[in-house]
Order: sequence, then C-alpha cells, then structure tokens
Amino acid sequence: MDKIRFFTLGGNDEDGKNISVLELNDDIYVIDAGVRYPEGEFLGVEYIIPDFSYLVARKDRVKGVFLTHAHDDVMGAITFLLKEVKAPVYTTAFTALVLEDKLKEEKIKNIKINRIKRNAHFKVDGRKVFAFGLTHSIQDTIGFAFDTDQGYVIHTAEYVFDFDVRYKSFGSDVSVLAELGKKGVFMMTVESVGAKRPGFTSPSHRISDRIERVFEDTNDRIIISLYDQNIYRLIEVIEMANRFNRKIYFYNENQRKLMRHLEKLRYYNMPAGLELSDRQFSNDMENVLVIVSDVGPNVFRTLNSIAIGGDKRITLRESDTVIIGSPIVPGTEVEAGAMENELFKEGVNIHSLNYKEVYSMHASEEDIKMMLYLLKPKFVVPVKGEFQNLVANANIALDLGIQAKNIVVLDNGQVVTFENGELAGMQELIKLEEVLIDGNDHLDSGGLVLRDRKTLATDGAIIVGMVIDHKTKEILGGPDVQSRGVIYLKDADNIVKEVGAILERTIEQFVKDNKYDNMSARNEARDQISRFMYKETGKRPMILPVIIEINTQ
Repeated sequence: MDKIRFFTLGGNDEDGKNISVLELNDDIYVIDAGVRYPEGEFLGVEYIIPDFSYLVARKDRVKGVFLTHAHDDVMGAITFLLKEVKAPVYTTAFTALVLEDKLKEEKIKNIKINRIKRNAHFKVDGRKVFAFGLTHSIQDTIGFAFDTDQGYVIHTAEYVFDFDVRYKSFGSDVSVLAELGKKGVFMMTVESVGAKRPGFTSPSHRISDRIERVFEDTNDRIIISLYDQNIYRLIEVIEMANRFNRKIYFYNENQRKLMRHLEKLRYYNMPAGLELSDRQFSNDMENVLVIVSDVGPNVFRTLNSIAIGGDKRITLRESDTVIIGSPIVPGTEVEAGAMENELFKEGVNIHSLNYKEVYSMHASEEDIKMMLYLLKPKFVVPVKGEFQNLVANANIALDLGIQAKNIVVLDNGQVVTFENGELAGMQELIKLEEVLIDGNDHLDSGGLVLRDRKTLATDGAIIVGMVIDHKTKEILGGPDVQSRGVIYLKDADNIVKEVGAILERTIEQFVKDNKYDNMSARNEARDQISRFMYKETGKRPMILPVIIEINTQ
C-alpha cells in the first residue's frame, strides 16, 4: 500500500505563508508557497517566506507544485521556490497568468506551467489527480484530490459555500464534492482561518449592501481601498459604480493588469466606457470612484501616502468620501492606524467596513461542516490559521462524530505518517527557520535574506576573529573579540577572554584530530560560544566567528 506522509512548512499557527507537502512513497507533491506579512514594525522586513531547505535537498523527488489560487498567502513565495526547485506547476488558467507575470518579473525561465481545468482529472507522472472548483474571493480557485490505494488524499484549499454566485469562474459544484466522498476519502485538510465564526460565511462576505448608501448620499468623489487580489469584492464595487453612473479610476497598475487577465479569459468584462485611463483621469473630477488597491499592509501605506500629499495625481479634499473596504487583518494594524490618522487630519468623510461584520471569504463553522459531510474523510487535518483556529476546526470534526484519534493537529514541520490505512506516527519533526525578506527584494531578484535581524536587535552580536597559517594551522594573530549590543567589554574581561579561548581551543582540537575545516571549526565554535553566552548573560546574541587563513599559495 502507498506510504503517505503529510506536513506543512508554513501556515499553521500563523496567518499566511501557506505551504503543504504530501509524500506518496518516494514522490513529493508541493501544494502552494505563500508569504506572510510581518506584524507591526518588524525591523524593515517586507514579508516572510517558508523555509524550503527540505524541498531543495530532495528536489529530484518533487513531482510538481500545485497552486490552488492566486493570492499572496498561497503563492507569494512561488518564485523563491522555483528558483531552487525547477518542478512543473499545475494550476488553473487565471492563476497561471498571474504566475507568468511573477516569473517574468523575476526573470525565471524554463518552468513548465500545466493549465488544468476545474472539475477535471489529470495525471502527474502516472499518479491520478483531480482538481475540483471552489468558491473563494478570486477566480479559478481549486482543491486537489490525489488518488491513492487507500482512497483520496484531499487538499481543500480556501473556500466558502455560496449558492448565489453569478460567475462560473467563482463557482463550486456540491455534486462533484459528494461524488468524491462516495468514492472514498482517506485524508483531507480543512482550512481553519474562519473556524471560530458561527454559521456560513455567505452572505456576510458581500459588501454591496454596506456601501450602497454611501453611493446614494454623495455626488462627490468616492475613494475606496481594496485588497487587489479580492476580485469578488472588486467586481461588487465595479457593478455598484456602474449602477450609479460613476466612472472608475484604478489607482494601482497591478489592479488593471488583473482586470485585463479576467477579460482575456472572458471571466469578467468591464462595462463599456466605465474605466478611466491615466490620461482621462483628473483630480478635479467629482462623480468618480477611485479604487486604491494593493496587497497586505501596502494598501494602507498607499492611502496614507495620498493623504499626506505624496502623489500629484490625487489631492484629498473635505468633500471626498473614503471607504475603507480593506478590513484590518493581522500584520496591517500599524499601517492602518497611521493611514486613518492622516485621513482624519484631512477632514474627509470616512466609512470603514468592520471585519467582524464583513467576513473574509474563508470557511466558517457551517462551511467546514458541509465540506466534512460531503467528503466523509477517515482522517482530518486542520491547516491554515492560528493554533486556536486549528483547535476550533478539530472540535467541529469531533461534533460531526469523527473520532479524536482520526483528527490530526500539526505544528509546522511536524510529519504525520500513514501506513496500511492507519496512522503510523507523528514524532518526526523537520527543523524550520523563518526566512525574512527585506524591502530590497525589488532591486535584487534574489532578495536579501535576513534570518538574524531580530536576533541582532534584541540580543546583539559577538564577533570573534583569529588569523592562522593555512598550511601549518599555527595561530598567527588574535583572538580579537568585538561586542555589539551584548556587553561592555571593559566590564566583562573574563567573558571576553573565554570567548576568544573557545575559538582557539576549537581550532586546536580540530587540528589535533586531523579534521580541520574552516567552516566546521567556525560552526563548532559558534555553538560553544552561544551556550557560554547564554549561561553567563541570559542572552542569545548572534555569534560570528571569523577564521582568516593566510599563506594559501
């Protein structure tokens, strides 16, 4: 029988950075590769990506990367992964267009993108896979069902059940899901972001009723902020503007690009004559809707920039109405607060949507129950969301009669293994590090990886250096110890001497054992110094041993 292993490299006990890994025997299937936006002021970090080390070390076994939809939380890190793991990608038409934009921007070539249809079968290196359509806030969202000899292993992605969807590209088919359940589902993942919300998400995800009064009450300019990847909400706003004969100006170029993708696929067409180009738009226009959109906290930064006069295209006036149509979510609080403060200074009319009343398009309690009822899995694995949400999701499964032993709540990196149709173990842990990317990523396609910036800010750094002869390994200079943000060197002479002595002893021991290697010696010294510093100071500073070798000719 197939040996099944499943784990996440991100997404559990956090908001974003979603990536799941399914191993069937020796084959690896990667599902999504997202980013997470850091909470508050995170030392210049732009976003956080998963640690791909496990996959890079086994890249020859990776049969494919499967993208469920085109949101940053599930595909924002895809270019970082594909630079290291040149695997084929399987996804739907709209997501493929967004992916192509990302690959072009990062100058990544020779990636095969397989466009698959919703509710269709396909094969990956002989393995049967089924892609089923789901309703989410962006078109062409799908889940994946991997066929095994123990039944389907299903990744349900992000979804809601909405039976009033006007556009097929948003739709899901309950009968298709029920048919999967009849054929037999061995294990399934269920998203947990909305697990603590009672009822169904629909219709609380719609905003039309909440902004209609604003359009009725003013003939002056309306500015609305949106997350640019929430296409469902964007279409609501476009159709509202069309009803009230308001021209639309897209402030963000990426939003226009997404609209062109929708038109190319005939998923949605802008009403004729509604959209204003840069040349047609004027700051003096009154009966116009300006859509300010971006991803994560950037949408609030953009609106804040407008409020303080940072863009010549738009100058706010007191007659403006600003709708905050991008509810504050984790990681955006600081930017949102700064934006609202500046808007109040400008005296504009502010209308905010409350995220407690306007739901994100993630499965709530009844959506989760319905998916479990339709698929009838033997094992359930809650994914995506803070730990309390994972537990709430598990409790929903318990309420439906699924046995506790068949509900698996995992930490990132924790591997669950199934053999011969039963749970075989959950003890294996993959060591993961958060990979932090700073704002220079747009200048350097590789990005600047900042694994240690937080350590530097909180516990400082110790640099210890020594010069040795390359051939004889004789110590020629040092040790020299420098401290930044840890201790005052004048007040800690004993600590300084011991740090230098550790490096010296380490080199001598490696030479004595005929095992000397520059990197190995530095790593061993780093570990020993780190333990010593924690014992002496209670801090875990970044340790930077430097061994300079001369006479290398």
